[in-house]
Amino acid sequence: MLFINDDEVFKHLKGIVSLNNGGVVIEDIDRLKSQGIDTLVENSVLNASSQIRGLSRFIIKSSALEMGIVSSSIQGLYHARGQDECGGFTVPAINIRGMSYDFSRSIFRTAQKLNTGSFIFEIAKSEIGYTFQQPHEIVGVILGAAIRENYTGPVFIQGDHFQVNAKKFHDNEEKEISGLKKLIQKGIEAGFYNIDIDTSTLVDLSKNTVIEQQRTNFEVGVELTKYIRALEPEGITISVGGEIGEVGKENSNENELRAYLDNFNELLDREDKGARSISKISIQTGTSHGGVPGPDGKVVEVNLDFECLENLSRIARQDYGLAGAVQHGASTLPSDLFNKFPELETAEIHLATDFQNMIYDNELFPEDFKKEIYAHLRKNFASEKKETDTDEQFIYKTRKKGFGEFKSKFWDLSNEIRTEIGSQLQKKVEHLFTQLKVEDTLEVTKRTTPLVKVPPILAQEIASA
Repeated sequence: MLFINDDEVFKHLKGIVSLNNGGVVIEDIDRLKSQGIDTLVENSVLNASSQIRGLSRFIIKSSALEMGIVSSSIQGLYHARGQDECGGFTVPAINIRGMSYDFSRSIFRTAQKLNTGSFIFEIAKSEIGYTFQQPHEIVGVILGAAIRENYTGPVFIQGDHFQVNAKKFHDNEEKEISGLKKLIQKGIEAGFYNIDIDTSTLVDLSKNTVIEQQRTNFEVGVELTKYIRALEPEGITISVGGEIGEVGKENSNENELRAYLDNFNELLDREDKGARSISKISIQTGTSHGGVPGPDGKVVEVNLDFECLENLSRIARQDYGLAGAVQHGASTLPSDLFNKFPELETAEIHLATDFQNMIYDNELFPEDFKKEIYAHLRKNFASEKKETDTDEQFIYKTRKKGFGEFKSKFWDLSNEIRTEIGSQLQKKVEHLFTQLKVEDTLEVTKRTTPLVKVPPILAQEIASA
């Protein structure tokens, strides 16, 4: 049901939610969860009117705050980890590409079942583009899912790979950094209080020394960190992540880690005395985003360097007080490997493509809809197909772009299909949460995470819709 005007919104919410002096009053919390929130989330995403999309997001976010659902920074937990006050688990950071409401609901159900507090929702700069999910939208969807599943407490939402494009940077440095700063500002205004800045694309291995190889990486990283710190809402220290090796490239090593962190911290302190540094460091250990598909479209097994991961994570914690190292491109790894990450004290692991695959490959996913998406990809993204790619490889690598182009049709899938896919996603999330040892982390998460309520601004929600 899509609303035509504001009056229809409030008619639908009569006796459930009302506005009073610019704020939201919840009159019937049970009806909000059972009757109101599904329609509000749908309108926050699909309504043709920016006024109604923005109003719906404002009501969702305001209601979430009233219920104790608070977009938060994981900085406190990661600081405690860097001080050896907690450990033995790896925080899953899950990229929300498609079927975002159903997927987010499955994650919150899992968190409640396993008493988990240490988990992150995230979306990368590139994903924001091809899934058509701007920060204000995805935050509303995630918080709406929390309301629907009766979840309370901190919710960690992260901008993943807020990345500098190396070619564009070298063509016009000021323009590229300015564009990234605009995205950072938009993310923070929406409720992204965790941001991974990725300037690893600027590493130049042709330079003679490791410091010179990493120089542009840490210099631009410091500039962006300072910018983030200047935009922090009062009472919130945003968790910022750095990166020393581009995923899919050369494996990272200790010299690179120390060159980056020593010089990053020295430069940050010199330019902004006392500013909080990064909380974690992403490294390259042999994986690639999405995995590497063989000619049949199935992912080829990779040789992940666990020794590198363990060593660099230990150095990051013990010598620099960070939470540890971050593992990217991991969701397509064999399922029996995931228990290794907490054993090695990996701080965080990023998971995306396997969940996407589970949606497309679910036996209930309509075959005619899949064919429609694939035909669209073959027609509109043909330039992305390499000469050596089979059709299966091309589809595997590009079908993530179907989520944005066909967003409304994904929403129109029957309740039976959405429920079944949500159930299968939940089983996968449960398996990963268990393997990553994040069960029963709710208490330590709440203890280390201050709940700072930042009220949404109606005019801003409408303007950004």
